[in-house]
Amino acid sequence: MIQNTKCECGHQNHVGTVLCESCGKPLYAEEGTAPLEMRYDGVARRSQKTDPNLIDRVWNFFSSVKIAIYLIIITLLGAALGTIYPQENTFINFDPSTYHKETYGTLGEIYYMLGLSHTFESWWFIGLLFMIGTSLVVCSLDRVLPLYRALSKQQIRKHLNFILRQKVSYNGPLFTRQHAEPGQAHGSTEQVWVNNAAQLFKKRHYKVYTDGTALLAEKHRFSRWGPYINHIGLIIFLMAVLMRSIPGWHMDQHIAFPEGQIVKIPETSYYLKNENFTVEYYSEQEMSEEFRDKQQIVPKIYETQAVLYECTADCGAMSKAPQLKEVHRQNIIVNAPLEYKGLMAYQFDFKESPMLISVKPTFKNKLTGEAYGTFELSMTRPEPEYQSGAYTLKLKAYFPDFGLDEKGVPTTKSNEPKMPAFIFSITGPDLAPEGEPYLYFPRQVDKVAFQQDTINGALAQKFDISVNSMADVQFSEYTSYLNIRVDRAMPYIWVGAAISMIGLVMGFYWHHRRVWLRIDNGVLALGAHTNKNWFGIRKEVADILRKSGIEVEPKSLEAGVVK
Repeated sequence: MIQNTKCECGHQNHVGTVLCESCGKPLYAEEGTAPLEMRYDGVARRSQKTDPNLIDRVWNFFSSVKIAIYLIIITLLGAALGTIYPQENTFINFDPSTYHKETYGTLGEIYYMLGLSHTFESWWFIGLLFMIGTSLVVCSLDRVLPLYRALSKQQIRKHLNFILRQKVSYNGPLFTRQHAEPGQAHGSTEQVWVNNAAQLFKKRHYKVYTDGTALLAEKHRFSRWGPYINHIGLIIFLMAVLMRSIPGWHMDQHIAFPEGQIVKIPETSYYLKNENFTVEYYSEQEMSEEFRDKQQIVPKIYETQAVLYECTADCGAMSKAPQLKEVHRQNIIVNAPLEYKGLMAYQFDFKESPMLISVKPTFKNKLTGEAYGTFELSMTRPEPEYQSGAYTLKLKAYFPDFGLDEKGVPTTKSNEPKMPAFIFSITGPDLAPEGEPYLYFPRQVDKVAFQQDTINGALAQKFDISVNSMADVQFSEYTSYLNIRVDRAMPYIWVGAAISMIGLVMGFYWHHRRVWLRIDNGVLALGAHTNKNWFGIRKEVADILRKSGIEVEPKSLEAGVVK
């Protein structure tokens, strides 16, 4: 346990201080020749409390560099596990609950059950990032504030024991030049020597402070803040990564856009329409022999003519179609994404998939042949009500992919209009006031398969809903797959990375060097400290002593005594 007392110089140190904040005298050992522990200049830190309470224990946990290293290693291992199999956000039209088992077998099923298929969005991974950020903050505060206090209040005339127990030190009689340099003030021989030494240090870009026959020379103090600036950058970086969890701040999804359809982009107010999709293939002459032998058809270029809309009203309404305003129009090809206010849409893939988009059926009387009117029926967002002459068709149910469950109840197998079916309630002349149900299949093959007229009964003998020609049918020939990305946190990530790099450069390319010396009764005591490159400061000190009239070998300075 460190015993902290008032130093003999009269300075009252904080509890936990190793070296006196004023004169530098070691407080725990008066004698000895071993180099002093100069980390943080021996100042007290909160994590060194001898009787910590609960808050102090939490502080000590996060201020430990060892704990920080463990957290980083665990996070890296977790991130590595997340790369073994594909993450769920990279799937296109796959069910993650079955994909891993069907593709990778039992290991894939275990991978999914452990939640590793969404590692980077999991609570434990985000928690680890939060703990690393907390550790960076606590580690920095625990060290930078005491270090700043120590460096900003350095005393020029340090205790003799402090000087001689530096890793680089000299102690011996003073050999002075016979006269001072021109222009210097005359005084004692010792003072002249100190003044000459001060000029030599200044030529090497040191800041020099003197107190009689004592001197402190220092340069590149700013490099000591490099690690903490690096920490600030890493904290901003981690906060930006965590900000991706905020709704609307980050998206990386692969979405299918059938040709001619408007599809909502999740978690945004935007809708995107694949207005037209074109693809051009390599001819046989352009393809390599390898592809010709395999009779493969290789796309040369494919392009989505995209229109971006922004919802202005009725955005979340289920019964009303959203009111959309066109905000951007751009053709999307590979490596040339659509860009609009931070939203990016990359051309990812395509598929030939004929799909029904809309039909324009006519409501008519079978007995008289009278047509009451034509209306447009969308397969993606049908209207709640249609008017055809004096008759009103209210939409009661829509099944994009019609089927019957085990009990024979109508249901939909998927959200894609593969086998669309509509149930209307028709009101008008010669019909019940509450309306009569009518099941309608736009595709003729589905009408026959499910016996539409038989289901509709007597109503089907009088009325019919049908398409007059193929001109009234709109198909989607291609489905374009786009990678939709939104990353509002990316600018902050770059700022954090830049600040972190500045801190790294400061710490790597500059070294904080300090030299203390004092002359007492013709004996020079000199000590030097640096946080990096001891060979450099040893050579620098030996060179300054030589120019000041003291010949000394650089290697001998490490021993602490010159023979």
